[in-house]
Amino acid sequence: MNFGLFMMPLHPPHRSYADSYDRDLDLIVTADGLGYREVWIGEHITERWENAPAPDLLIAKGLAMTENIIFGTGVTLLSIHNPVELAHRIAMLDHLARGRFYWGIGARAIPTDLQLFGLDPSKGAEVRERSAEVLDIVLKIWESEGKFTYHGKYFDIEAPELDPVLGRGLYMKPYQLPHPPIGVAATSLASGSIKVAGEKGWIPMSSSNLAPQHLRGHWEVVEEGAAEAGREADRREWRIGRDVLVAKTPQEARERAHAVLGRNYIEHQLPNRKGSGALGACKIDPNMPDEAVDVDYMMENIWIVGDPQECADHIRKLYEEVGGFGTLLGITQDPEDPEWEHECLELLMNEVGPLVADLK
Repeated sequence: MNFGLFMMPLHPPHRSYADSYDRDLDLIVTADGLGYREVWIGEHITERWENAPAPDLLIAKGLAMTENIIFGTGVTLLSIHNPVELAHRIAMLDHLARGRFYWGIGARAIPTDLQLFGLDPSKGAEVRERSAEVLDIVLKIWESEGKFTYHGKYFDIEAPELDPVLGRGLYMKPYQLPHPPIGVAATSLASGSIKVAGEKGWIPMSSSNLAPQHLRGHWEVVEEGAAEAGREADRREWRIGRDVLVAKTPQEARERAHAVLGRNYIEHQLPNRKGSGALGACKIDPNMPDEAVDVDYMMENIWIVGDPQECADHIRKLYEEVGGFGTLLGITQDPEDPEWEHECLELLMNEVGPLVADLK
């Protein structure tokens, strides 16, 4: 099993932006030194807790500070981007990374992000349609040889053919051909996005708060998409996110989880999910009231919290419940004492890792 990070990133609002990014980069450097395989960095424009409006900038700096870890956008919110600009930014980033890069994509965005770009959050089908057109254009730009023309519902593009004398025209393609590996993040139940991952052979990525039965449902959708395209889905490509807190003793782990994961859940995640139906994805029992999905419930049923042996047992149980997966992505946390998180990364890799090394 591989270990990676999913960096939304989560930062409490009292943390300055500069300090937030320094903490993120310090954590990435630590993860790189420990042998973590990858780190995905989120994108939001209006979310104060997840203050990474330009993850490609953080990735570009992180690339210069690390040697082996693979960076990914987690995810590019397709609907809010101009596809011509996006195709060039992602291609350039792939060249800066010399291939140490995944392109994570998402079809939706939070309502305030959409509003900022003049999109109507209530028109979900239109947002998804726009996202699909953006993706189609980006991929076709990268495929294009010569003059490129696209006339769609949302974008009209006339790209000039490369002038061999002036050296001007459409020319840039990614470092990895035909494009970087694409990851598709999914949070909703029976996600249509993750079905596309199966159809295309892209990387399926499942949200950190899904109960095991819903994770199984995600993989069933991946397999359905793969079968329709004549492919065979590979569980080793499946990434599952989880809040993970490993400490040296069970008591210390639970105390830290209450302080950090509990803070993130109560102050940020819970207010955004109450009344929206989103808490249903966390429920082992669908008949549970929302009020029962509290910190203690999350700690015992969704999060991975404990000493190394307990965490290994939790990972093994999750692996068996969902039928297997390839990479566990730990959600980064930003505790007040950053050493807690660095110690967690070290314990997860060096002490938990050997206990689950047989899970392939």
